[in-house]
Amino acid sequence: MKTKYASPVAGDVMAHADAATFESRTYAKVVRRLIPFLMLCYLGAYLDRVNVGFAKLQMLNDLRFSETIYGLGAGIFFLGYFLFEVPSNMILHKVGARNWLARIMLTWAVISASFAFVSSPTSFYVLRFLLGVAEAGFAPGVILYMTYWFPSERRAKALSMFFMAIPLAGIVGGPLSGYIMHAFHGALDLAGWKWLFMLEALPSLILGIAILLYLDNGIQSAKWLTEAEKALLARNVAGDNAQKVSHVSIRAFIADRRLWLMAAIYFCVVLGQYGLTFWLPTIVRKAGVADPLWVGILTALPYLCAIVALPLVGMSADHHRERRLHLAIPMLVAAAGFATLPLLGGVGASLVCLSIAAAGILTSSSQFWALPTALLGGMSAAAGIAAVNCVANLAGFFSPAIVGWLNDLTGNATAGLIFISVAIVLGAMLVFLVPAKAVNR
Repeated sequence: MKTKYASPVAGDVMAHADAATFESRTYAKVVRRLIPFLMLCYLGAYLDRVNVGFAKLQMLNDLRFSETIYGLGAGIFFLGYFLFEVPSNMILHKVGARNWLARIMLTWAVISASFAFVSSPTSFYVLRFLLGVAEAGFAPGVILYMTYWFPSERRAKALSMFFMAIPLAGIVGGPLSGYIMHAFHGALDLAGWKWLFMLEALPSLILGIAILLYLDNGIQSAKWLTEAEKALLARNVAGDNAQKVSHVSIRAFIADRRLWLMAAIYFCVVLGQYGLTFWLPTIVRKAGVADPLWVGILTALPYLCAIVALPLVGMSADHHRERRLHLAIPMLVAAAGFATLPLLGGVGASLVCLSIAAAGILTSSSQFWALPTALLGGMSAAAGIAAVNCVANLAGFFSPAIVGWLNDLTGNATAGLIFISVAIVLGAMLVFLVPAKAVNR
């Protein structure tokens, strides 16, 4: 009787298949553990950052603020954010994500609740600045944290899932904000917008404590992983980092033109993102919706469209290992949505345009981060991600300030929307200056 031997080729195929299955299961485990929780934290952060857009519907009349005062105050947040973001990310890299992210969430929750006591433009400006200081480093900190777990070829999908917190904040936050302002207005002789700030700060306070109990600083401290899983993850991250730039001096870091190019691209994305966020409730109200509750409900619709687009584009980018088109095309889609908005009238048409703009700009926001995270590793990643985000988020200051000024100057939103559209188109053109070989992996 002849003895049958397994084919060496067949054995190699089986071993490869088993390894691929193990790797897929390991990353699925990491995603289940980290992404939903981090999304929840960012949802709280984003809600506290932008609920001023809903508070505006009542606050401006109560405090006699102009559109310019509101726009400047909304934007001053980003000056504090700008000044403290890079130091925050570098501290996170040194002391660990768990303690530092918890510190960020707890301090911004307290400051966010303090907006209930705003009584003048000065107090509004000061608290918005302090909120920016408190929150500085959270989003880039999480992006940096992702590089500790996911190599480049898996990161776009993970980041897309994380950034789904932004449209989720719109879906949940819009109706919630509208309900609070509608139902609590006058309770204990407090205006609805004051209740809005106090009640929406509570989730961040709770999540800040939860971070200390739940989050791990990195692969090696994760008790929920087996040793084999840790070895796989660490090996993949190390291999990915070997292909990245590691600046040896501050001068070399500053001289890297690619970082400044990416900061310029993201500046245009952020300008559009906050053009949407800070003015969406106002646009819906001016389209003919008066009740804050219905304003909140209707503002959720554009974010529903975005939440569909985000994971689809992220999966496509990872599958094709193509980054530039997956960023530029959503940017152009967003620009089209903003540009057509002033040409149409009525609630329905406005919501269609806003949905197109939201899907495009929020997808762009997540897809952008596949570029710098593909280039930088180690402390360079900590500083580089924060620096790009820091410079670009100055658009969060200029966007509401300029749009508010244009609204007061012209008496309508058309000029502001055209300004946003042109900026996004310019950003999309800049995307193609990023070398394809450097990021398409």
